[in-house]
Amino acid sequence: MAFAIKAEVADPLAMTFTFTAQKTMYGGRHIARGDTVFVFASETEGGRGMIARGVVLSADAIARRPGVARQTPRVSISIARTALARRPLGRNELRPLTDWTDGQPGTELNFKFYRQATNKIVGISDEAAAFLSGFF
Repeated sequence: MAFAIKAEVADPLAMTFTFTAQKTMYGGRHIARGDTVFVFASETEGGRGMIARGVVLSADAIARRPGVARQTPRVSISIARTALARRPLGRNELRPLTDWTDGQPGTELNFKFYRQATNKIVGISDEAAAFLSGFF
């Protein structure tokens, strides 16, 4: 399974990215060393959408806080960049894809990242990973 992360990215050209205590949704908590991950620089944080593809160097689950009933699992990850995106893909490009039942990879990404616009790590389908690979 491949993954994607949408988060604040300080340096889009960095060779490694480190993200601390990121929310996970849609299977994102299963991210592990060696997994492929697509990095999206959050538009709400000044980014421009997908910027890179990489490989997870480390993934550490964050312990849940005691006494809090409902908590979103969080993970800290480090990613080695393997490629930079050649074409833009972000909220503007994915916005028209809103037929949640059409099975298209772009719609899957719009649903997982922008329906609830918080920064997060998500698991993506093989079809979505192949779609994203076309941007490199």
